[in-house]
Amino acid sequence: GKPQPRLPTVKLWLGAQEMVTEQAISRTQIETGLMFRKEMAEHEGMLFVFPEPSRVAFWMRNTLLPLSCAYIDSGGVILEIHDMKPLDERSIEASSDKVQYVLETKQGWFERNHVGVGTVVRTERGSLSETYFGKR
Repeated sequence: GKPQPRLPTVKLWLGAQEMVTEQAISRTQIETGLMFRKEMAEHEGMLFVFPEPSRVAFWMRNTLLPLSCAYIDSGGVILEIHDMKPLDERSIEASSDKVQYVLETKQGWFERNHVGVGTVVRTERGSLSETYFGKR
């Protein structure tokens, strides 16, 4: 396997912190994610966008980088943050069925940048729901 090509990016703000994230929107983009990638800059990540809120579960099949992931609700609020180990195929299921976005970053990014549960995530174009679904 090889990594998928770099996806279109969007600038995110997590509280006062800024990062550039690739946008995984299609089923193939979401299923492939960061598999086989060997590097990621400190303030980069991947934002997974789901059509409806649900109880997601993520794992690290074919993923070589240690990551942290935030489960985010439809309002852009971080509900949970989890550290994930490279190549670990155990699912990390959300404790809520309200997750519509997942943000993967370098492991420890949230802690290093003082971004925690309850932080609201916005894009350069407004809220997550405005950006991806045209909803206020």
